[in-house]
Amino acid sequence: MSVAPLADPRSSEHAPSARATLLVVDDEVSYRDALDVGLTHEGYRVVTAGSIAEARAAILETTPHLILLDVMLPDGSGIDLCRELTRESTTPVIMVSARTSEVDVVLGLEIGAADYVTKPYRLRELVARIRAVLRRPTPVAEPDTITFGAVTIDFVRRRVTRGEVVIEMSRKEFDLLALFASHLGDVVTREVCLDTLWWGLDLADSRTLDTHVKRLRQKIEQTPATPRHLVTVRGVGFRLDP
Repeated sequence: MSVAPLADPRSSEHAPSARATLLVVDDEVSYRDALDVGLTHEGYRVVTAGSIAEARAAILETTPHLILLDVMLPDGSGIDLCRELTRESTTPVIMVSARTSEVDVVLGLEIGAADYVTKPYRLRELVARIRAVLRRPTPVAEPDTITFGAVTIDFVRRRVTRGEVVIEMSRKEFDLLALFASHLGDVVTREVCLDTLWWGLDLADSRTLDTHVKRLRQKIEQTPATPRHLVTVRGVGFRLDP
């Protein structure tokens, strides 16, 4: 099953004005009805499903921009459906579950979910997360490797090298560098960086982002104090120049 996104509202600053379609998949009628009312009030078009079978039919019929997917469904696991959707589509999935263990959250994110929300939740928080996900750039097909200067990023192996030397990076460092590399030569705003990798971080307190950029420069630049490749666009964000 393939899921091709509609005209993508994620390019706009406020998703509701673009009338994004949300698919709510939950076997609890009370949650479906409450989200239908609440999210419609926020300006979204809402479609609901109570099972995996209903979800598949709704996806083919409506082609949603974002899917809110419960983990426990009567005809199967939402985890399995999420894995299927993220493998075949760029449509973002937010997992919703009463399971709160770190293992469940990590598993959901590892299989490609854009976010993981635990029940019970506040509608305001859920809407904030939906908007953050919809603001993220639409994923595009990337080459297996990208080279700038003497540095090569291998997306498949998640490895960065300078010549034959492997540059050790943390997961977040690699993800941030990959985000810059996927927009090579273009500015990536601070807001996009935070929404993509640190959704819960306040834009006004983004020292974590600055620390990761500093570490990246120390690892990929010959002279980190005067970077040639990972440059700051003051007041906007960062640009990875080839």
